[in-house]
Amino acid sequence: MREASFVKRNKNKWLLFENVLDKKEQVSPDKLSDLYIEITDDLSYAKTFYPKSNTVLYLNSVASKAHQKIYTTKKESKNRIVCFFKTEFPLEFYKYHKQLLIAFSTFLFFAIVGAYSASKDGDFVRLILGDSYVNMTLENIESGDPMAVYKKMDEGNMFIQITLNNIKVAMMAFVFGMLFSVGTLYVMMQNGIMLGSFLYFFHDKGLLWESSRTIWIHGTIEISVIIIAGCAGLVLGNGLLFPKTYTRLVSFKHSFKAGLKIMVSTIPFFIVAGFLEGFVTRHTEMPDWLALIIIITSLALIIYYYIIYPIKLKRINNNGE
Repeated sequence: MREASFVKRNKNKWLLFENVLDKKEQVSPDKLSDLYIEITDDLSYAKTFYPKSNTVLYLNSVASKAHQKIYTTKKESKNRIVCFFKTEFPLEFYKYHKQLLIAFSTFLFFAIVGAYSASKDGDFVRLILGDSYVNMTLENIESGDPMAVYKKMDEGNMFIQITLNNIKVAMMAFVFGMLFSVGTLYVMMQNGIMLGSFLYFFHDKGLLWESSRTIWIHGTIEISVIIIAGCAGLVLGNGLLFPKTYTRLVSFKHSFKAGLKIMVSTIPFFIVAGFLEGFVTRHTEMPDWLALIIIITSLALIIYYYIIYPIKLKRINNNGE
């Protein structure tokens, strides 16, 4: 990239940073810190491609001026966690709705593929879910309690085990993004096929409604958050694939930080999903209306926090309210 193009692309950000340092504009300490990181990254890029240029001299002076101000004034808020979940993360996540859509579309497509494959090949479900699980479920169906698998372990141990397993799957979806996003798409494919074949298996036994009203009590949040982890993996992978004006290493650092924030946001939801699976799903005798309330409330919560709320915050931010 030519120096003139580099300056044109970033000059508004540099001017904002200068205005903040000169107290002409105000931003949060964390925003100031993020701007500082971007300025130093730009400085590193300029030193590499435009050594001894006026751009390097300018960025070096701005970065030097900022260093003491940032690290002497930045203070952690007592409500840092609340601020993260209420404002910082949702406002940033708005930028990643495209990656979220890709992760969701991939998962949904392969869920359909899994269901279709199971309908065409009776052994496909065993291949995906394993003989032991299928045989156990068939025994439960014959005994009159198809969902007995959720009652075999005590609540506390099941809660811990399920929560840790879900976090493990989510971390795989995230970390595999380092394989230039292909690894994340593979995890979405794998879990989508598994869900599709699982649902068709119960449909084939005439138990689709009974199984759905049971598994989606916890599965609504569990599956949703795995897809969100897939979004984090795509953010990470895109940082490697599309570094833009940054070096690939610098771009990777930015995308890793962004993806990690997405993963942190999922932790409370995984705990809720684990709690529901460990303590609530086992009560298959609950009335349909109660199960539906839990499912619909869970879905509404996910959609609002990850889609509607970020859009709302972005609009408020743009309007300067």
